[in-house]
Amino acid sequence: MVKVYLKGRIAPRIAQGHPWIYNNEIDRVAGSPEPGDLVEVYFAQGKLAGIGYYNALSQIAIRLLTRQRETIDAAFFQRRIQTAWAYRQRLGYTENCRLVFGEADQLPALIIDKFNDYFVVQTLSLGMDRWKPVVVEILVGLFAPKGIYERNDVPVRTLEGLPQQKGFLSAPFDPLIEIRENGIRFQVDLENGQKTGYFLDQQDNRRAIAPVVKGAEVLGAFTYTGTFEIHAGHYGARSVLGIDISEQAVAQANANAALNGLADRVRFDTLNAFDALKTWHKEGRKFDVVMLDPPAFTKSRSQVESAVSGYKEINLRGMKLLRNGGFLVSSSCTNLVSAELFLDTIAAAARDAHKRIKQVCFQAQSPDHPVVWGLENTHYLKFLVAEVSD
Repeated sequence: MVKVYLKGRIAPRIAQGHPWIYNNEIDRVAGSPEPGDLVEVYFAQGKLAGIGYYNALSQIAIRLLTRQRETIDAAFFQRRIQTAWAYRQRLGYTENCRLVFGEADQLPALIIDKFNDYFVVQTLSLGMDRWKPVVVEILVGLFAPKGIYERNDVPVRTLEGLPQQKGFLSAPFDPLIEIRENGIRFQVDLENGQKTGYFLDQQDNRRAIAPVVKGAEVLGAFTYTGTFEIHAGHYGARSVLGIDISEQAVAQANANAALNGLADRVRFDTLNAFDALKTWHKEGRKFDVVMLDPPAFTKSRSQVESAVSGYKEINLRGMKLLRNGGFLVSSSCTNLVSAELFLDTIAAAARDAHKRIKQVCFQAQSPDHPVVWGLENTHYLKFLVAEVSD
């Protein structure tokens, strides 16, 4: 196996367990590894740092699979996936869950989402992509799934020299499936839905809105397929209006409302959330609960300031649409905006709106997307429920 030696002065995060090694942290490569090959990595002092896959074409040149000297083969991947599954089983995330969360489960660049008997796989680096057939074989052996679908239609793969693609990794099946979450039915489009088709990371947070939506007039912005809004209807909201800029998402959201017998109280319209929130404030419209679940406003550190401005604007406008003593439900899904910065942004919006904030709950993603201390990218979701008063 080719040996890679790190520079004498490197970020301490590697010694502390972070699996990413950047090109500028490598001193020399003793050999000529092909992109995707496994390599042994050594600190400058000669101590083994671990074994991982190498790709000089990527800014992240090496992603470590292990910190020990061990064989990387199908049995290795089977152990890691079984360990990840045992963790979810212990915590009760078995029907629908993120079965493998990349670095958090010591399988960098591998995402596996489990939707009951169906699985969606993403291999986001060249090294992991080589093991895709092994991963599929393991899933078949462990779960005998009804179907496996590949959602590798993500831009990050181009940074690894990989094509964007999607399709069946099993015998073809209807990719529009139905799942149950918190006792509610949802259609999930594994082929065309965002990411892997459904955002499993908010499943606990969607339960958290139950106390504040009962009997309330609710507005949801950036609804996607309506999961928060349909939960609000299920938990007893008097009326729910959801808005999203995507006509396809709105159509599926309305179908999900009908699927649960909630079409009389929960409806969705195709609107630009920024424009609608501004217009409705001018018109004097008011709600008891405003829920904001926008997409990541940035995937680049250079655009964090712009993203913070966007978060501040929508939360400011959301607060102004609330009746006195109403509730704001707000999320951010980018790890580039820290929890502290997210709360500071909402606090700034409250000051500008002349509002008082009383926190009901503040939490991260559900534990099937584990937060690993020292791996900042695993701590990405921020979710706040707060009472807003004059």
